[in-house]
Amino acid sequence: MASLRRSLISVCKILNSNRSSVAATSPQALFKPQYLWVSGFSSNTQLFDIDLSNEESKRQLFNRLIYRSKQRGFLELDLVLGKWVEEHIHSMDENGIKSLVHVLDLENPDLWKWLTAQEQPPEGLEKNPVFTALHDKVMNNLNTYSAPETRAMPGQPWVRGWDDIKKGRDGPIAGNQ
Repeated sequence: MASLRRSLISVCKILNSNRSSVAATSPQALFKPQYLWVSGFSSNTQLFDIDLSNEESKRQLFNRLIYRSKQRGFLELDLVLGKWVEEHIHSMDENGIKSLVHVLDLENPDLWKWLTAQEQPPEGLEKNPVFTALHDKVMNNLNTYSAPETRAMPGQPWVRGWDDIKKGRDGPIAGNQ
C-alpha cells in the first residue's frame, strides 16, 4: 500500500511540475521504474540505475532486495534466497547487485528447477556469479542432508505426491488420500 501511495505522489508531482513538458514527453518516460531492472534474458536490455553513493540510498536498495528475495510466494525460494541475500548483500558491489537483480527477475518454478538441477539452466545464467553461488549452496545442502533415493535424476520431476494415484484394492480413488 505504501508503494502505491508513493507512486501516486510521484505521478502528481510529475503532472504538477511542468504541464507543458509533460505533454511533450512520451508515456514511457513518465512511468519508467525507479531502478531499471530488466532481466538478462529480455531482448530489451537497459542500463541499471543503482545508487550506492550514500548510506541512505544503499540501505533502501538493500532492504528492497532483501524483501524481494524473502517474499517471492514460493516457500522454498523464500527461505533459500532470503537467507543467502541477507548473508551476502552487504559485501556486494554494483556488479554483484546487478547479478542479484537478474536472478530475482527470474520466474519461481524455473529458478527452482535450475537451482536444484532438475533442468539445465540457460547459458547466460550459468555465468551469473549470484546464480552460481546459490546453485552451489543448494546442491551442497541437497547432497549433505537428503538421501539420494529421495531425489529424481536430472531432467525428471523431483517432487511427486500430490497427483500420484496409488493402484490397489486399498488405494485412494485419486490423489494422496
